[in-house]
Amino acid sequence: MLRFAGLLLAVLAGLGLKAGAEQGRYFAKKSYEPHALPVFETTKNKLPSPIFDEDESYVACYWKAWELGFKNFHEPAPNSGLVSQFIDAAFNQNIFLWDTCFLTMFCNYGHPHVPGIRSLDNFYAKQYADGEICREINRTTGKDYSSWVNARHEPLFSRWGYDLHAGKKQVDIEFRRRKAPKPNPILTLDTLNHPIFAWAEVESYRITGDVERLRNIWEPLVRYYRALQKYIRQGNGLYMTDWASMDNSARNPGLLGGGTAIDTSSEMVLFARNLAEIGREIGKAKPAEQFEKEADELAEIINAKMWDPKNRFYYDLTLSEERIPVKTIAGFWTLLAGVASDDQAKALAAELDNPKTFKTLHRVPTLAADEKSFSPMGDYWCGASWAPTNVMVVRGLERCGYDELAREIALNHLDNVVEVFKQTGTIWENYAPQKLAPGRPAKRDFVGWSGIAPIALLLEYKIGLRPNANNNTLTWRITSDKRVGVERYWFAGKTVSLLCGDADNSSNRKIHISSDAPFRLILVLNGKTRTIEIPEDEPVEIEL
Repeated sequence: MLRFAGLLLAVLAGLGLKAGAEQGRYFAKKSYEPHALPVFETTKNKLPSPIFDEDESYVACYWKAWELGFKNFHEPAPNSGLVSQFIDAAFNQNIFLWDTCFLTMFCNYGHPHVPGIRSLDNFYAKQYADGEICREINRTTGKDYSSWVNARHEPLFSRWGYDLHAGKKQVDIEFRRRKAPKPNPILTLDTLNHPIFAWAEVESYRITGDVERLRNIWEPLVRYYRALQKYIRQGNGLYMTDWASMDNSARNPGLLGGGTAIDTSSEMVLFARNLAEIGREIGKAKPAEQFEKEADELAEIINAKMWDPKNRFYYDLTLSEERIPVKTIAGFWTLLAGVASDDQAKALAAELDNPKTFKTLHRVPTLAADEKSFSPMGDYWCGASWAPTNVMVVRGLERCGYDELAREIALNHLDNVVEVFKQTGTIWENYAPQKLAPGRPAKRDFVGWSGIAPIALLLEYKIGLRPNANNNTLTWRITSDKRVGVERYWFAGKTVSLLCGDADNSSNRKIHISSDAPFRLILVLNGKTRTIEIPEDEPVEIEL
């Protein structure tokens, strides 16, 4: 062990890095100031409290999700180098990059009372000087997961290969039409994937309006983006991955040795567009323009090489640039990233509404139902319905103007999660696509990213609230005929309570709103939209 540690230090020194001291140089927060972790029993009365008389099971599932989530809040361990309290993935002793990004998407609704977006601080604090960030870090030691460290300073490789069913086997990466990057990366391909930090930050900003945070994370994000361009961009301009994006997906063997992935490539378009958005918010207009340009250029390559005009779907590419004939959830990242044209988005929306492929009982399966490897019980990435991919699909559809389909899919996922909660009393890692049941396999008590449905989707689609902190606006779309609303809803630094009473025989509704700071409410009810200025500390009562 000492010999290995010495070798690693020598490698890092040869790269111009010093272990530990050189990590986190781009992030302002350098240490943790201890304070008490939030406790569910004493914090519950500060969190948003939904009212949904149509079915109280949704409210029970909401509180169960928070209760489970609180069990996974942690303080940085002494000498770990982690700098903020965090929620972890509920999977093992490590924190995971893309899990944590999705965890923030429901924790945003508990901000500032719970560790949410600040959980990402710990990854920025462990960023290497060349911009790389490991996707998996031990939460006790603060060290990168050892299998993902390129300790021998080799050219880029995948430590565990491309097909977990065939056993873990190291595979060297071949670069075509470009030279292998120098110096060699600190990390392996297994860990350089799912670059969605910036998306998580933008989602959080929509609720918090925290411009100062955007300023603080700008340089870490830019450095990470450039590191991925350097190390995992293939010569065709697209981006590589291995098994790590979707553990046992049927598409993985086709990516062997340097094939390019539709999800990773689209996520890099999304990354660039998010950086452009952040840049505009913090006064970096020229870099924002450059990132938008890079996004458009990459989107053009994706459409030229990965779109199949006959099957009207996006596919991954082998090393020799042949399309891998497996239809997976990865193709829908193109919606969120703004890669798909109007015509392509229409084709993808049609697939999401096709019972033969992606319109399963519990939407959306991660592998099309007509694929040979599809499993009706899920088998992880062979068909299971997962919270993170579902929220990606929903947000992508909304971006492309398919609001009603997005709502239908979001409610399908939420309804089924609640139904399985009624049966089992808990929340699961993933769900079977063709049966109202947990996926097989799936971890129980998983909050974890599965908190997205019972918390975020409940507030957004059953209660109907969508905040925009940037313009101090809250949209409330009321669809239930029963009493509905929320107490202690927080956004943009203010706490709001909203309640809509039962519809009477004439369908009139009495609505009560109060807030500790002014904001604009856009109320959508019975097909009509009304804008109301809500004053500070002055309850508003209206009848519609």
